Amino acid sequence: MLSDPIAALATPPGRSAVAVVRLSGVGALGVAARVVDGFAALCPRVATLAAFREAGGELIDRGLVTLFPAPHSYTGDDLVEFSCHGGLLVPVRLLAALHAAGARPAAPGEFTRRAVLNGKLDLVQAEAVGDLIDAVAPAQARAALGQLDGGLSRRLGELREGLVEAEGLLAYEIDFPGEDDGPISPARISAHLDEVAARIDRLLATGPAAERLREGALLVLAGRPNAGKSSLFNALLGAERALVTEIAGTTRDAVEAHTDFLGWPIRLVDTAGVWEATDRIDRLGVEMSRRYLGAADLVLLCVEAGRVVETDEYEMAGSRPSLLVRTKLDLAVGGGSADAAGIDGEGVPVSTVTGVGLELLRRAAAQRVFADRVALADLEPALTRARHRTALERARAGLAEAREQLGHGEAVLAAHHLREATAGLDELVGAVDIEDVLDQVFRSFCIGK
Repeated sequence: MLSDPIAALATPPGRSAVAVVRLSGVGALGVAARVVDGFAALCPRVATLAAFREAGGELIDRGLVTLFPAPHSYTGDDLVEFSCHGGLLVPVRLLAALHAAGARPAAPGEFTRRAVLNGKLDLVQAEAVGDLIDAVAPAQARAALGQLDGGLSRRLGELREGLVEAEGLLAYEIDFPGEDDGPISPARISAHLDEVAARIDRLLATGPAAERLREGALLVLAGRPNAGKSSLFNALLGAERALVTEIAGTTRDAVEAHTDFLGWPIRLVDTAGVWEATDRIDRLGVEMSRRYLGAADLVLLCVEAGRVVETDEYEMAGSRPSLLVRTKLDLAVGGGSADAAGIDGEGVPVSTVTGVGLELLRRAAAQRVFADRVALADLEPALTRARHRTALERARAGLAEAREQLGHGEAVLAAHHLREATAGLDELVGAVDIEDVLDQVFRSFCIGK
């Protein structure tokens, strides 16, 4: 059932000061009344200290209970939240008591799923809830909050209104076929479709950068063996994650870690040095490096300061965007100053020993991979998932077919394709019956959300 009482722990299990247990659904108030002393006297939306008991009357804990009657709750159904002591025992006993009183364990994301089904959120906003929980960098959190606030949903709603308006204009053309002096000229309809198509294209253009923001930009450290990649990797992370020795070829496998540069999410990868290896294990390491280089959003090409960059080093990045990093600045002639990098100041000079240039490198890399988001201060609504892009491409394809049919004078067929385009947007926000889409969206959610 989609409205039966469900209960789940909404905070991570384990030792903690407080744990939150959530109960929701039709009949949830009756379930809570069997567990909470004096439940009938509770005031809505007021946290009240109460005793929680098992069916036999044994005390489980004393904590806060808050009642959110439908429809003014997160799920849209009656909802009760319990704040009990944390740990391994008390939350489990409280959940067991709620289950014994008539609630069942919630499925992953079921609370938010019910919020969608009850019209409290649309599907795009629900995805933002998951993105906010998963955020590891401030920019990701800001983007998720903007989407949760309805920024992208409003943009999609405006596009849908444009398509519906176009259907209305076509209705006149269908009702008055072939009239020279009809109420709506074909030129006006065509211009309206062109304008909607341009708005869809602008929104689609936000997809790559926004998906990169959500997943984290892939930055790959590349260079010859012993070029200082692993030392730079550790310095940028602020932790010793990669082995560092004076022996060339110490790194033979790729090491990946998540971090942020100035609040922007980064997946930083240290790779084996690229060279003409003869040993089989070394060759495997080089092949792994080349695979990462082929997928990189930005290659940080590491070359020691004070020497000429060779042609083969420039070629390591292939067709991927790259940023030259002049490593080991402290060992270069000139006593570790930025001028010691050589080659007319080309590249970003850094020293992992003194820390010179590390902040400049973070800033330069973030601006390269998130250039458009930085320019917009990350406030512009954007497509953050492949699902968004696929649905909007479906809408664009339907609109293109409609424009083509209208050009042939086929208003009825044009109206049919416009409805297909509108259906793509409806699927995107969850305005139609799409259980398979809901399953895909919520399967990765935590149980208590």
